Amino acid sequence: QVQLVESGGGLVQAGGSLRLSCTTSGRTFSNYAMGWFRQAPGKEREFVALISLSGAGTLYADSVKGRFTISRDNAKNTVYLQMSSLKPEDTADYYCAATRIYSTSGSDYDYWGQGTQVTVSS
Repeated sequence: QVQLVESGGGLVQAGGSLRLSCTTSGRTFSNYAMGWFRQAPGKEREFVALISLSGAGTLYADSVKGRFTISRDNAKNTVYLQMSSLKPEDTADYYCAATRIYSTSGSDYDYWGQGTQVTVSS
């Protein structure tokens, strides 16, 4: 079992920045690729970013490419999502998740956090 806890969400103005953190406990963090997903009110959950076990590989949704950066610190069992140049359309609940498969599909993820809310005002 892997437990994931997100933090760092909040209210920010358009153009601002936030850094989300996801701290894990339980099974070996470095055995899992980690992803960030988001779900806006009334919309389906969507993939945001993915990082490989070692951190050497990353993948981003087109909508956030160049603005968001995913990283991980395996010594701290934590994955981060640095969000810059935020837009109102980035408003959503953000979830981190763990998978043994390098995948952008939420159905391939085994463990999920409870989410953290990000609101971007215009």
